[in-house]
Amino acid sequence: MDVELSGDKIGSRKAPAVAADALPRLSSRDQLIRKLAIASQAGHMSASLAVLSEYVGASHFLLARYDLVQEHGLDFVVSSNWPFDLVRRLESEIAATYSRSTELDKCMSVLQPKFGLLPDDAAVPVGISRQYCSLTVSVGRTRLALMLLFEENFVLSPELLREVGLLTGYCVSLSTRKAQKSDRDFELTERELECLFWIAEGKTSDEIATILGISRNTINNYITSVMRKTATKTRSEAIAYAVRNNLV
Repeated sequence: MDVELSGDKIGSRKAPAVAADALPRLSSRDQLIRKLAIASQAGHMSASLAVLSEYVGASHFLLARYDLVQEHGLDFVVSSNWPFDLVRRLESEIAATYSRSTELDKCMSVLQPKFGLLPDDAAVPVGISRQYCSLTVSVGRTRLALMLLFEENFVLSPELLREVGLLTGYCVSLSTRKAQKSDRDFELTERELECLFWIAEGKTSDEIATILGISRNTINNYITSVMRKTATKTRSEAIAYAVRNNLV
């Protein structure tokens, strides 16, 4: 059976009984569009993906740029709320899977969701299935994959998955335009760019502190400043932002 999401699950508030006739409840799709509009206008890619994940019933999302997939490093991660260790465990396998795909397979994946199993030695959150769903979207010349995790025994709706795939491309296109506009709105210092470069190389704060000869706390302050200026919430998002905007 396809999953049906009620208005309550999407986040509506129960209206007073006296106003029930005068204020009909919004459908789940109407609420989805309203939430996406708010997140997109603010330029928050992670917020948009969280809204789409909730709509389709997913517990975790990971948006990856396939054109940036490499055997090492997480620069291909655009936005994610997957556990960091799980992403680290999968990075080489994601790269290998994509490199083995033919161009026809890549094109067909835009139309058809794909399913895969996480490795047995990969630590997944309690109650989350090892099977994940991957939706491929294209924005201009950029091909991306939205990888979703669900609770165990959750039944997916093909219709909702198709909608989420289309809306993901729309949200990415909006986010990209806002990112290009914001290039002129901030400047990173030389130290911040150095820290950004080294975290893109996979270095920890302790390792960067040793390389640059300053304290670990100072490094963390620089990295926090970078994420504030680039409107990113994690190091992986900051790396992806830096790569997209040729900052490293």
